[in-house]
Amino acid sequence: MHEIVVLSGKGGAGKTSVTTALAAAMAKTEKLVLCDYDVDAPDLHILLKPEETERHDFVSGFTARFNADRCIDCLQCLTFCRFDAISKPNDPEGDLYKVDELHCEGCSVCVKLCPQEAFDWLPRHCGEYFAGKTRFGTFIHAQLTPGSENSGRLITVLKRLAKDAARREGAEIILSDGTPGIGCPVISSLSGASLVCAVVEATQSGIVDFARLAELANHFRLSIAAIINKADLSESAALAAEEAVRAAGGTVLGRLPYDPVFTKAMSQGLALPELDPVWAERFETLSRQLLELARAGSRNRKFIPIKETTK
Repeated sequence: MHEIVVLSGKGGAGKTSVTTALAAAMAKTEKLVLCDYDVDAPDLHILLKPEETERHDFVSGFTARFNADRCIDCLQCLTFCRFDAISKPNDPEGDLYKVDELHCEGCSVCVKLCPQEAFDWLPRHCGEYFAGKTRFGTFIHAQLTPGSENSGRLITVLKRLAKDAARREGAEIILSDGTPGIGCPVISSLSGASLVCAVVEATQSGIVDFARLAELANHFRLSIAAIINKADLSESAALAAEEAVRAAGGTVLGRLPYDPVFTKAMSQGLALPELDPVWAERFETLSRQLLELARAGSRNRKFIPIKETTK
């Protein structure tokens, strides 16, 4: 089983469009499991249109809940809470106190220090995760509740579901759409991956953000294969992007031009290969290269040794 994670280091580089196009190309020859790790702002489901087969609650951490029956209005909880999550409403007919779950950090100080034990300690509902069927294969995705934390843990749950689905269905390839940046969700996305497919925008910001992503992938000893997007807007920027990929020990798979067909495909809820035969041929070539690199494993891994820091 091999997992290819599509990342970009920044938002707006075309990562989701590329992931969908690769899925359409790979599905012609491979049995796939697809996954969307962008749990804060998922969008892959818009193009894949999954038929939902499973829905689960994501519960992580705890939150305080005020119990008015035990309260003696001693005001101590207002002093205890360092996050201003507890307030005293002016409504005389309502509860004496209110806990704002968006501000509550789950430190439990109010639960432990309230002399009347007027706060209950309840599991926090942070979102939902789903499994579904699409035209390209089984799809695993999630939606984190706005303001909730533990996106890294939710991604770990998605990874487990994707691997279980792949084993159950006999799928060799898991194709995952990662998150922008290099933070906790991306680090969780890289766990257990076989290959990073980087979508590099041929701009200065795109190159800088790719360099940070490459450093992270290098830390985890993961090979990088890169697709240069919007490459025809600036030849010098495209060449600089390719040089940055090679300097990071990565493999340049090819270039993609700036084309309004990307927007057209998104507006119709289609993958690029489903809309244009020219793009279908391009992504069939890219998908073959990706599959070869993923299956080759450590023999094709190219990385620069991590530099030792000195004081």
